[in-house]
Amino acid sequence: MLRLGCSTALLFVLRLLFGLPWLQVLPAILIFFFGTGGWTSLRVFMKTIGRDLHAAGVLLKVKLNVRRHLREHNTLPKIFAETVQKYGDKTALIFEGTGEKWSFRQLDEYSNRVANLFYQRGFREGDVVALFMENRSQYVGLWLGMAKIGVEAALINFNLRLEALVHCVNISNSKAVVFGSELTDAMCEVHSSMGKTVKLFCSGDWDPKRVPIGTECLEPLIASTPAHKPIPPQRGFTDRLFYIYTSGTTGLPKAAIVVHSRYYRMAALVYYGFRMRSEDVLYDCLPLYHSAGNIVGVGQCLIHGMTVVIKKKFSASKFWDDCIKYNCTIVQYIGEICRYLLNQPVRDTEQQHCVRMALGNGLRQSIWEEFMQRFNVPQIAEFYGATECNCSLGNFDNQTGACGFNSRILPYVYPIRLVRVNEETMELIRGPDGVCIPCRPGEPGQLVGRIIQNDPLRRFDGYVNQSATSKKIAPSVFKKGDSAYLSGDVLVMDEYGYMYFKDRTGDTFRWKGENVSTTEVEGTLSRLLEMKDVVVYGVEVPGAEGKAGMAAIADPDNTTDLERFSRELEKALPVYARPVFLRFLPEVNKTGTFKFQKMDLRREGFDPSVVSDRLCFLDCSKGRYVELDAELHRSIVSGKQKL
Repeated sequence: MLRLGCSTALLFVLRLLFGLPWLQVLPAILIFFFGTGGWTSLRVFMKTIGRDLHAAGVLLKVKLNVRRHLREHNTLPKIFAETVQKYGDKTALIFEGTGEKWSFRQLDEYSNRVANLFYQRGFREGDVVALFMENRSQYVGLWLGMAKIGVEAALINFNLRLEALVHCVNISNSKAVVFGSELTDAMCEVHSSMGKTVKLFCSGDWDPKRVPIGTECLEPLIASTPAHKPIPPQRGFTDRLFYIYTSGTTGLPKAAIVVHSRYYRMAALVYYGFRMRSEDVLYDCLPLYHSAGNIVGVGQCLIHGMTVVIKKKFSASKFWDDCIKYNCTIVQYIGEICRYLLNQPVRDTEQQHCVRMALGNGLRQSIWEEFMQRFNVPQIAEFYGATECNCSLGNFDNQTGACGFNSRILPYVYPIRLVRVNEETMELIRGPDGVCIPCRPGEPGQLVGRIIQNDPLRRFDGYVNQSATSKKIAPSVFKKGDSAYLSGDVLVMDEYGYMYFKDRTGDTFRWKGENVSTTEVEGTLSRLLEMKDVVVYGVEVPGAEGKAGMAAIADPDNTTDLERFSRELEKALPVYARPVFLRFLPEVNKTGTFKFQKMDLRREGFDPSVVSDRLCFLDCSKGRYVELDAELHRSIVSGKQKL
């Protein structure tokens, strides 16, 4: 009845806009009111109708644009050509490392030279070239130039070394690698492990004595190549553009396929959803091998004519100084960046900028309002979405803590859903008909998106590895016989449809009969420990049901006051959520996109003979943490020590 009543009410609103007489409107109001359960549903409707209409308008606009690009067989280079015509000499990219500015015309000419060079060297449509370098304006020009002749770039994390680096080159079948001179040592380490047919090009400071044998210096080659427009390949809007690799928090990275329509969709939904403007200046301190930096960030330049400031690497101490220097109006964040900024000493500059929006994902609810108030940022544009997913969300109206929403009025307009899962195994729970069971407000569930492969907004392109692709697809999710993308993330929805991130699938663990969210505990502990890096995970204890909580804390100077921490923890968390074990280490391993890596920590557990770092145990009888030595470990494992 809720859906029926709300749909009727929405119809009433829309018809009212066309001048429907009040004598016809009043019956519609009564139908809405009595058909949906009275004041509760009316409150939901009134609170969310403006938000939902804006989102519907954004979806419609993007969908119509996608249809046009499909009809005209457009690609990202063709869309960029329209941007160049419109903005010409306006600044497109600023590289903070040198202060060098490129206009849209200069970026176009540079990418033309790249395209013509690779074409002359025999690269053709469908070939793959790996890009392995740190952030700089040339990075954008290189993959864009390759795309102009249909060559697909494999964007490799510049932090990778040895086996992982070779793996990323090989699984993409790259015929060449363009690497930055700053990564020469890394290339020398793996050169012999790559096929002899893989060509090498070095960009940056050239030292022929240091690079692998056969490497060519890229800059003079590009400079001597004509800048005329290359011959466009027969590519369409749903063809492959490039590959972005998963962060590799578990196992080796997977190469996610990004097609032209996906690049456009991700950038456009953010642009229109958060009401960005072409005159905005966006500060992009995220790695360009990642979708947040290269699509959500740089995409605003290539598609919408925005000026983007590229930072070589994120720096918490220089963040606000850079924003002032370049008159940035939008800043990007991801993962733990906002916490690192809050951990900086207070300065006058953090209030002297003209930033109106912080755009990104992963801002913890526990520091959300503190970030806005301290740095005077009016809007947090939090969104949810992985490179390969088809169920992106956006918090378009600045709702504290939310990563997005789905309409409670018309939930089927955007085919995503939270579905019930077994919170111990994270397996999908199905009803008698074999279809997944939707979650109610307040009930955690895995986010899924219905796959409609002929719709660029709903398709799932997956990974180069077909087996990895299959693992992310489930049958009969919304209805019998359909298929849906499994996000692997657990979210919870409130009565208004706002979604809140809870955990990665498998990170939630059960202890003392309760489910513990690692994300929520990490946020609480980090706040109590003055913004230190904290990783929370569950570990198995012989003879105990479920998994005991364990927290790895970055404390290189050994400054944690355990007595005080124990007292504050009692007030902040229920008994079942308090970590049973603590591990203090110099630093916590993170991916290049500031996500914590838990796999090794979870495997090593709490055994002092395995872990060389300082370990502590929460002794319930004493009400505080005590040092965990070999004797106490034996007592815990044997069951003598009460947990």
